[in-house]
Amino acid sequence: MKTIETLESNVRAYSRSFPAVFNGARGSIMFTEGGRKVIDFLSGAGTLNYGHNNQQIKAAISDYLESDGVVHGLDMATPAKVGFMETFSSVILRERNLSYRFQFTGPTGANAVEAALKLSRKITGRHNVISFTNGYHGQSLGATAASGNRFYRKASGVPLSGTTFMPYDGYLGSSYSPADYVRKVLMDESSGTDLPAAILVETVQGEGGINVAGKEWLQSMQALAKEVGAIFIVDDIQMGCGRTGEFFSFEFAALSPDIVVMSKSLSGYGLPLSMLLIKEAIDAWEPGEHTGTFRGNNLALVSGKAALDLYWRNQTFSQQIQRLGALMRRRLDAIAHQHGNEFAVRGRGMVCGFDCKTSEIAEATSRRAFVKGLIIERCGPTDQVVKFLPALTIAEETLGQGLDIFEESLTETLKLARPS
Repeated sequence: MKTIETLESNVRAYSRSFPAVFNGARGSIMFTEGGRKVIDFLSGAGTLNYGHNNQQIKAAISDYLESDGVVHGLDMATPAKVGFMETFSSVILRERNLSYRFQFTGPTGANAVEAALKLSRKITGRHNVISFTNGYHGQSLGATAASGNRFYRKASGVPLSGTTFMPYDGYLGSSYSPADYVRKVLMDESSGTDLPAAILVETVQGEGGINVAGKEWLQSMQALAKEVGAIFIVDDIQMGCGRTGEFFSFEFAALSPDIVVMSKSLSGYGLPLSMLLIKEAIDAWEPGEHTGTFRGNNLALVSGKAALDLYWRNQTFSQQIQRLGALMRRRLDAIAHQHGNEFAVRGRGMVCGFDCKTSEIAEATSRRAFVKGLIIERCGPTDQVVKFLPALTIAEETLGQGLDIFEESLTETLKLARPS
């Protein structure tokens, strides 16, 4: 760690939270140079839905490298690209009665968000974008402008424009309807809010604190976008690829977004890969109008196809995710109840947030958990929520062990915080 502390920029974050040198990983376990085994409930911030070094996906990558297949080819046609698109189209889209064109963007989720906003503005001729309180979409300028957290916004160093924030589902409390509020503002000629090029939404806000939008609210946002002539964008970067139980996080609400933004676990192996799914009617790009050197990484396309073939050709995997997610939710609810329900639990599928109410409790609990052998992240406006993102392939026994460590860590933290 001395090299990291001496040479790496102060901007580093995870190496501070988890101070160890990790020299191996397999499935849901990471190994440190000191010989410790640590259960991973972070999963690369949602990038490793199928676990570390998934052996079957790894084999597909190895075979491709052995064949001297094209690794970097800009946006040229390759068997890797064709295979991924054909498989994604048949296994994912057609099975859900969805039809989209693929745009491979730069390698990060933020790159894809920027492309989605740029295309929406090109199509509509408008500038404004509707985003939501506690939303998070990345840290390039356009993505940051659409993100709510002041910590990230302040770091941009320039005025962030082009976005109007509206209340997310539940933000105003149960007695208010944020959907009615958004509609009134957009339909009122004197509200002071310009008609938007796009409405950009997460169905579950990950970094924002695991805030879960309801079916009716999401449907109303999609309908409102159509009514005002805006592009409806779902950011499925962290919550897609099965995290909420179905492949897309919006399936439960029967949505058909104009644009879907995808990244993180799309490659299936932790390799950089991002893309937009764009309805054909709004694919208004001119050739080369939005480009990038590292779009459509062929190794990531190979591994992404392998993940689709392994896990998504039938409903078995989705059912497993929902079963494990329900188990995790019941356990977390029981832990909250044990402490008098002073904490809140929320989530969907295999993403859960345990709201500790204070950042101090959440930070001390996650720090103590790491000492005991569990990597777990925090999120929310003040990092007061402990976020559970175990691999979707995690063994039930390992999941239980990780939850045991969390419970022990929370109990010890509370004892120290409230001495008898």
